[in-house]
Formats: sequence, C-alpha cells, structure tokens
Amino acid sequence: MIIIPARIASNRFPGKILANIGGVPMVIATANRVKSIDKVVIATDSEEVINIAKDYGFDAVMTSSTHKSGTDRVNEVAKKLNLKDDDIIVNVQADEPFIEPEIIQKVIDRLQTAKDKNEDIFMVSCYKFISDKEANDPNHVKVITDFQKNAIYFSRSKIPYDRESYDNYFGHLGIYGFTKKTLEEFCSLPNAPLEDIEKLEQLRAVYYGKKIAMIEVQSKSFGIDTKEDLEKALTLLA
Repeated sequence: MIIIPARIASNRFPGKILANIGGVPMVIATANRVKSIDKVVIATDSEEVINIAKDYGFDAVMTSSTHKSGTDRVNEVAKKLNLKDDDIIVNVQADEPFIEPEIIQKVIDRLQTAKDKNEDIFMVSCYKFISDKEANDPNHVKVITDFQKNAIYFSRSKIPYDRESYDNYFGHLGIYGFTKKTLEEFCSLPNAPLEDIEKLEQLRAVYYGKKIAMIEVQSKSFGIDTKEDLEKALTLLA
C-alpha cells in the first residue's frame, strides 16, 4: 500500500500540497503518479483534503494534527486500516508530483526481497546522483552509504566534505518503505537529537542503529519545498 501524508501546514510553503500542478492539486498529482503501482490512501489532518481526495476518487483518512512527522501520520493510518505486520507500506511525500512510478516499484521489490531472504533491513529508501550546485542547497538532502548501500548519514549539509576534488554526491528522495511492523517500531522510538537538529525524520532510524537500505535510481523528480520549486515545476510543465 502507498500512503501519502498530506499536511496543510508547512513552515516554508503553507498550503503547498494544494498548489495547482497540471490542473490538479499537488497531492492529487502525486497520487495520480503512483496509483498504477498499488492502492493509494491519503493521510491528512484537513477536511478540505479529505473532500478533494474524494472528488478525485482517492481514499483519505483523517489523522491527528499533532504529528511531528509524515511517517507518524502514515503509521496512524496503517493502524486504522488494520494492516498485517508483514504488509509493505510505502510513504510517498505529497510534494513529489513528478516521482516516477518505477521508483516506487523498486522500493517495494527491495522490501519484498528483504522479507524473502529474512534480511536485517529496517526500511528502504533511494537516492540519485546530484550536481555540485544541488549538493550545496540545504533543501536537497544528501546521503552517504556504506559498501552495502546502507545509509550512514543524511544531511542538509554537503556531505562528504570535499577536501580535494569530489563530485559524486547522492541526493536523497523522500520515499520510505517499511513493513507495518517496522513502521510501528520506527514511530515508537523516541525522537533523536540528530533528527531535531537537521529536521530529517530518517535520522531517527540512523541514531538508533537501524539499517536503511538505499537504492540507486535514475530520476528527474524533485520535491517541492519552496515557491521557487513550484515555479520550476510549472516551467517544466509548460
């Protein structure tokens, strides 16, 4: 199942998930991109979003307005839907209206392989190569991995530090795959200092020593975090 957390409030761009993307609200544009892969449910704290989802034929579930992260919101919906412990859940951010469906499928496939082989994988996410200019932008989250492609650290800073000549930066895509069991475990963990400092919820898993398997993907997608990102998106559509 794909669950899209859709919070109306946003510090950098309030109401962004309802911004017009190709004639539909952003959250609906994102849902339309991934609906061919699996069932989509929108998790929101807004009656307006509930009604909009219904108008476009998507299921939506009302959640608490006090969640600190999108993953906590996804977890509430997974519980309300009574999913099984080994069900695969993919958290797709509502501000990813250009995400390629095949990336979601790769996340699902990696989780399924981990289940089949009984691998010690807590969650799955993905990255793409980004330019030096993009690596300098704090809105582009960076990730570094170990030799097994498991995440070592995520940061808004440019990592690793370029002491000589380095141009091999990995940009993190805000896609997270869990089983229902690991999703519940993630949300039961106390907030981590690193998570609060960087404002990156995936650092909670890193802090508590959980293994995040990373998949390298090819993608032209980008999250819409600011009004400038929206203008870029509209230019691409035009």
